[in-house]
Amino acid sequence: MRPHDQARHEVERARHLSDLRGLLARLRRTPTELLPFDWVRHLCPESERALGVQPIEVDAIIGSVDRYREFDRHYLPKERHLDERWIGVRAAQLEGRELPPIQVYRVGDKYFVKDGNHRVSVARRQGQKYIDADVIELSVAVPPDEHDTLRDLIIKGEYARFLRTTRLNEVVPHHRPICFTTPGRYEKLLEHIRTRQYFLDRKPERAGLGPVSWEEAVESWYRRLYLRVVENLEAHDVMHRFPGRTEADLYLWIMDHRYFLAQKSGQDVGSEEATTDFSAHHAPPVYRRVGQRMRLLLRGQLGPAT
Repeated sequence: MRPHDQARHEVERARHLSDLRGLLARLRRTPTELLPFDWVRHLCPESERALGVQPIEVDAIIGSVDRYREFDRHYLPKERHLDERWIGVRAAQLEGRELPPIQVYRVGDKYFVKDGNHRVSVARRQGQKYIDADVIELSVAVPPDEHDTLRDLIIKGEYARFLRTTRLNEVVPHHRPICFTTPGRYEKLLEHIRTRQYFLDRKPERAGLGPVSWEEAVESWYRRLYLRVVENLEAHDVMHRFPGRTEADLYLWIMDHRYFLAQKSGQDVGSEEATTDFSAHHAPPVYRRVGQRMRLLLRGQLGPAT
């Protein structure tokens, strides 16, 4: 078979496979498109630098600057009008011609294609592990993932701003990731830290000392408030009762519940009692937990043993 004819046959099969995967994704309610590079702005990139031409992993390419609607997340072509470009690239490959490097942005350990989308599509379809690329690296505090939605990237951008404001990576190296499932929560954590700073300043043992620094307040909040709730979640196996939620989600709910219990009893009840009481009275019923786990499994967001 001539290279051109073989390439045409392969692109037709690739489009059919894209249609099939698209149908399965709709049934599972999972995204099928490549990530638009424009979404990266939500991650608050701090700087960029040119890394030059180097081999990169094809499977690490998750998005495109301007062709994200024309290929699916497996970089299979979705539209018939793409066929001729795809055929031209594949035929050149079959004829042994050398193809120029693609151009990409690197964000974390993932890549977004600036130029060379068809070359990536052909390479991925052929099972090619590496491809030469001219790389521009964007520095971000919280990197993207191939399964991210726009909401995920907005939340990660909020997390990046939180880390920048608190300097938590410097104050508490190797801290646990603090991840939420809904936007708008990191500002509440900053309120907790400011409140912690206020009360630390007014402790009797601080008499005659200077004001509590922001870094001291951040470390105290993390170790004595946030981490203690997380330890209680683990000790009492609470996360299992809230599928699809994170430690940070539960932290905020439990701190609100702790305040409610304190108002009700007239005294602080402590984080452990607040954790167990919240779990006992506010965990979803078993049938809802089972349904939520099934939905997460279908979307590939939950392991069978979780």
